Amino acid sequence: MTRVHHTGYLVKHLEKSRGSFLSLDFRALGEPVYDEDRDVDILFLEKDGYTVELVCPRSDASVVAGLMKTHRNAPYHLCLETDDLDGELKRLEKSGFMRMEEPSPAPALGGRRVCYLMSPWMGMVELLERG
Repeated sequence: MTRVHHTGYLVKHLEKSRGSFLSLDFRALGEPVYDEDRDVDILFLEKDGYTVELVCPRSDASVVAGLMKTHRNAPYHLCLETDDLDGELKRLEKSGFMRMEEPSPAPALGGRRVCYLMSPWMGMVELLERG
């Protein structure tokens, strides 16, 4: 079983984007975290039980740098939390989702494992192992 954890927003300027979300009465859930493996800065914000993850590439080597060309400052993935990451991966792959990477720890999520998948019909999904 899965539940929606957050929507990921790709942003070019983390602090300017944070300011825009704060103007909409979101609140920051901590401070930005640098994910060295993905070369991104991450900040979670929340309003009315809805969580967004701001993802800002630090360099052209970032895993999301190429997406900036087509998704400037926009939502780009849906994150689903699951009790059984490996089982959910298998189920989604059988449903036509393509694994983009192997599961790996996410520093901004307490080191819980995540894995990204792509659907040609809806885009990117992140699976998060429930902690």
